[in-house]
Amino acid sequence: MRRLANLASLSLALLLAACGDGEPLLPANATLPDGSRYRGEVIDGLLQGPGRLDYRNGSWFVGTFKDGQLHGPGEWHGANGEHYLGEFEQGAFHGQGTLHYRDGSSYQGGFAAGRLEGEGTLKQDGLVYRGAFKDDLFHGLGNLERADGSSFHGQFSKGLADGQGVRRDEYGNQFSGQFAKGQLNSPGSFKSSDGDLYSGAFRDNQFHGKGRYQSAAGDVWSGQFVAGALSGTGQFQGADGERYRGEFRDWRYHGQGRLHLADGSRYEGHFEHGEYAGSGSLTHGDGRQQDGTWLRGQRLRDEQGRPLPDPLELGLLAQGRLLDQAIADLPASTPAIELYALTLAGDGKQSVFMREADYVANLLGERFAAHGRISLTNHRDQIGERPLATRENLRRAVQALAERSGPEDLIFIYLTSHGSRQHELSLDQPRLQLSDLPASELATLLLPLRERHKVVVISACFSGGFIPPLQDDKTLVMTAARADRVSFGCTEENDFTYFGRALFAEALNQTDDLQRAFELAKENVTEREQADGFEASEPQIWPAKAVLQHWRTLRARQASRALLAAPGKQTAAGPAAGEASIERNTQ
Repeated sequence: MRRLANLASLSLALLLAACGDGEPLLPANATLPDGSRYRGEVIDGLLQGPGRLDYRNGSWFVGTFKDGQLHGPGEWHGANGEHYLGEFEQGAFHGQGTLHYRDGSSYQGGFAAGRLEGEGTLKQDGLVYRGAFKDDLFHGLGNLERADGSSFHGQFSKGLADGQGVRRDEYGNQFSGQFAKGQLNSPGSFKSSDGDLYSGAFRDNQFHGKGRYQSAAGDVWSGQFVAGALSGTGQFQGADGERYRGEFRDWRYHGQGRLHLADGSRYEGHFEHGEYAGSGSLTHGDGRQQDGTWLRGQRLRDEQGRPLPDPLELGLLAQGRLLDQAIADLPASTPAIELYALTLAGDGKQSVFMREADYVANLLGERFAAHGRISLTNHRDQIGERPLATRENLRRAVQALAERSGPEDLIFIYLTSHGSRQHELSLDQPRLQLSDLPASELATLLLPLRERHKVVVISACFSGGFIPPLQDDKTLVMTAARADRVSFGCTEENDFTYFGRALFAEALNQTDDLQRAFELAKENVTEREQADGFEASEPQIWPAKAVLQHWRTLRARQASRALLAAPGKQTAAGPAAGEASIERNTQ
């Protein structure tokens, strides 16, 4: 019985002392006219000093009172879940305090007459603001961060960015300048997440007025901007040397202007949407001049108004003849070990690939005595002069090499172009829609040469992805980059890509050994990329031993034939022919 009595006394004591969300069980010292119950001291009919007030709607307050008002430090809980802990004055939040809202939002900082005022921190629906407030609004210097990653740091007025500040959008782009009612409407600056820069006039957060824009790659546009784009009189200076002065519309040449291209040619006249259109004059780098009427970049009429044929149409008519002639010029194999070369320049929008492929073809012919060569080239100005670099032309060229070469010969294949992350080599001829060349398709196209010893070199971004489908005991493969890395140097003004120069213009002019040449080229490329601040491309090799040995044999016997043919030696018609016959029998 005593134990039960003790437990009952303890439970009663806990209930009488209960505080917090539940109203105490002790009787109220006063009941107010609105039904609220007060526990504390009442002097001359007014609530005074420390006490607790429980409202009829379930709200309650614990703290100090003065002359019947909440005044001084205290804690208030609202019926709807709000909670405030801090200072009060004349019945309202006033001074420093912390307010938690029913939706999980919170504010910590200054209050005045129940409103957010002074310095404070507001957290609401992923938004975080730290700074000055006035009348419940951001006002003064502050820092606002939103859930999407955007932010503003600077001056606010009546809840909006207003004054000097820096805004970052959800994509990481940065705007700096003088804001008004939340918008950048003054001279300011912009920096994109990619490193592009703009300085000049703004309207409603967009480039508007006189300004200058520079891309991370070094291209520069300057002039009159409208609604975020260069539209009006302006200038362009390309990192590759191209430059333009004249009229623009939405970033593109549009209207009268003068264009100097990186290849040395220049055009003066009318443009539409970035292309020659209307009356104009084109002067080529070699001095040739073409005047007349243009449409979509092509000259339709000469300076006297006479209609002109379309170079693309003429080039297409010539393509069959050009490829047939290139194949017909391939000589048949002799009894000696011979070298055959195939070069391909894939992207016709930039001259670097054609220049590089031409250099490689000449090097293989002059230094390495290629017996037969065939070149496939895409270039904006060469469609009527050279067979195109297409998958079908490549298939026919490979078939011709398989038929003209012998089992003792070696085939050297060089492909240079842009490359994709999907390991596809770009085949692009302006104004034509060509299919690119995937690594798996290249492997299929080379099947007619499966019994030949081959060297396949690919200069392109992500070209390391070509090694797995190509590698075998009779195929040595070199690539300009790892399967997941880009390579460098493919700009209009260059004669070589980084890898092309390092391997062919430098390493193979120092050594005949293919593997050593690759190692030298890789070292050279790495040094150049480090100097330029680029991520390493990491050239790759599949060093098929049988091909390396076959190459050494080829070079040794070429040297032997050259020695026998030198002045003072026996005539080439006798011993050279006999020596070549022995070569055939030893394969």
